[in-house]
Order: sequence, then C-alpha cells, then structure tokens
Amino acid sequence: TSMFWKFDLHSSSHIDTLLEREDVTLKELMDEEDVLQECKAQNRKLIEFLLKAECLEDLVSFIIEEPPQDMDEKIRYKLGEDESLLMKLYSFLLNDSPLNPLLASFFSKVLSILISRKPEQIVDFLKKKRDFVDLIIKHIGTSAIMDLLLRLLTCIEPPQPRQDVLNWLNEEKIIQRLVEIVHPSQEEDRHSNASQSLCEIVRLSRDQMLQIQNSTEPDPLLATLEKQEIIEQLLSNIFHKEKNESAIVSAIQILLTLLETRRPTFEGHIEICPPGMSHSACLVNKSVLEAIRGRLGSFHELLLEPPKKSVMKTTWGVLDPPVGNTRLNVIRLISSLLQTNTSSINGDLMELNSIGVILDMFFKYTWNNFLHTQVEICVALILASPFENTEDSTITDQDSTGDNLLLKHVS
Repeated sequence: TSMFWKFDLHSSSHIDTLLEREDVTLKELMDEEDVLQECKAQNRKLIEFLLKAECLEDLVSFIIEEPPQDMDEKIRYKLGEDESLLMKLYSFLLNDSPLNPLLASFFSKVLSILISRKPEQIVDFLKKKRDFVDLIIKHIGTSAIMDLLLRLLTCIEPPQPRQDVLNWLNEEKIIQRLVEIVHPSQEEDRHSNASQSLCEIVRLSRDQMLQIQNSTEPDPLLATLEKQEIIEQLLSNIFHKEKNESAIVSAIQILLTLLETRRPTFEGHIEICPPGMSHSACLVNKSVLEAIRGRLGSFHELLLEPPKKSVMKTTWGVLDPPVGNTRLNVIRLISSLLQTNTSSINGDLMELNSIGVILDMFFKYTWNNFLHTQVEICVALILASPFENTEDSTITDQDSTGDNLLLKHVS
C-alpha cells in the first residue's frame, strides 16, 4: 500500500487538474460531480483548499443562506431548472408497485425540497405530467408518497400559488379517488394511508382557514370532502357485502376528523360547544351529520355483529368474541356524534338502543380499559347535556331547561 501511494499510482480526477490552477474558485470545485467522493477519499490538495478560511466561510454560507436573488437561476437551483433531470427524478414514480421504501423516501425528500424552493416551476412541471395524480394514487400505499402529497399542500406558502395547487388537485378529483381506496377490495396499507391523507387534508385546510380568516376563497378540497354525497360514498364502500375491519376503521378515522369541533363557523355549518369548552369557534358540517345519520343502523349492526375475530384466551378468561378495533371505533364515533347533541341523531340512537348496547359491552368486557374510557365519555356527554339541540338552533343559556331525552332513555 505504501508503495502504491508513494508513486501516486491512483487515478487522478478532474479536481486535481483544477487545483493546479492558481485562480480556481470554490464554485468551480462544487460543480464537479466527484467532489464529495474526493473529500471522502481525503484528497490532500482538495482538503487543504477547502480548509482555507474564505472557503470554510463560503461553505457555511451555502448551508444557512438562500442563494442571492440576482444570481443566475440555472446556478441557484440547478435541478429545478433542468427539465431533463426533473424528468429523470419523476421517472421513479413510473416504477411498478410496491416502490422501494428507502428509495421512495429519498425521492419524496428531494422533490419536497424542490417544491418548497421553486414552487411555481415544479408545480407547473407536475401539472404538465397528466399522470402525476394517477401515480400518486397508485403508490399511496407507500408512506413516502403519501408524505409527498401532503408536502405539496404544505410547502407552498404564498396564498395564491397554494390556492392554485388546491384547485388543481380538486379538479383532478384527488378527494374522490382517495375515498375510493377505502374499500374492502384494497390492501390495508392503502386503506391506512388514504385515510391518513384525508384526515391531514382536513386538519391542514382548517388550520389554514384559521390563519387566513379574511380569505374569500374556500378550501376546495375540504369543501369536496364535506359534501354529503362524498361521505355517503365512503360509507357505501365500507358497508359493502363483506365486513373489512381495516376499511371500516380507516373510514371512521376520517369521520372522526370531520367531526372535530374547534373551528370557525361558516354558512352550512352548525355551531356546537361540548361540555367544559367555551362558546367559541366550534362547528360541525350539516352534510356530514346527515350522511352519517343515514347509516346509523349499519353502525349499530357492527356493534352486534362485528367482523369475525378469533377467540382470545386471556389470563382472566376467554373472550368470544373480543371487543375488536371495529366496535371500539364505532363507539368513538357515537361519542363524537353525542358531542354534537343533534336531536335527530340522538333520536335515532335511542330508537336503535345503541347506548344500551354500549352499556352492556361495558359490563361484559370488564377488563378492557380502552372500551371503558369511550363508554365513560359517552355517559359524561349524556349527563352534561341537559337540552336538545336542533340542527337549525343555536345553544343558549335559556335552552338548558329542556328535557334530556337521552338520559331518560338510559336511566
């Protein structure tokens, strides 16, 4: 080895040639493809050059500072300006499913950075690729691709470009296509990631509405997801011929997110305030409630006949059947519906005797703390709601003298 290095028999790179020049600059060296490799190989000349005070200062500046605005765009963000390189990067999505998770994470990270740095150019490039949304849907089971979709919604800060992206994705029917994935015929990873994507879209959209309260344009993705026909389609998917726990739980997660009540009120929504919360920005979309109400009977049936589960042997006995994730999430949904205190839904729950079934489960599964927590929430909501709220009314102090029909029903 010593003889090898003594006679300098290793292959030289173009960097060595550049370093022979007295006027070589750091930028010239940074443009070389093998600069990192040469650093790792401890190229003595290169290391000595980089250790110069002015070079170290420039290197730190490259890391912590944006490139100057007056710099040539092709130098500022080379990859973003070179469409052939963008196309090579984009071609990763053309691979068959499932994608390599590690490579997908690299791809997602690079494209996300490009979107945040050059939003208009990258979005224009993606719009020209008419199969972009198709490919996102195709690979939604890969978590990194789901992250990329969400980054597309969060990386763009200027209001108008962001609104343009929302409108574009809405025109591409991204919401409807994600809803279609929550179906028993699809794989569990696709259920989970499609559901998580929709939940995050709801939260991101509502948070944005809070931050920009004077915005005249509604969020088209949220408006689409809150449509009654979209929720009805989601519920139709999960109440297909076969009961699929993954699809059911994923759909309920979407409904629970839509029922979160901590937002400003807009036309078409009803304002409700749960017990212990001040009368502030709380809302539930009427269309969502109506769509769920039409399927309360199906949810009740899930409490009685959930997807089949194997007998579970425990140290305190045999559970046949065990509670299961499906029934636990149905009870969570019912507790969220009780929080809205909507008279028509309360009436249907009483007619179905859903609360009675939940209470029976409470005493049957004496060691299930997750179940007990949800039942406790339901009972607390019933006890703390001494009035009935109709869809077209607003809760006032005078309403508190009304009858608590749910309490009478369970007592």
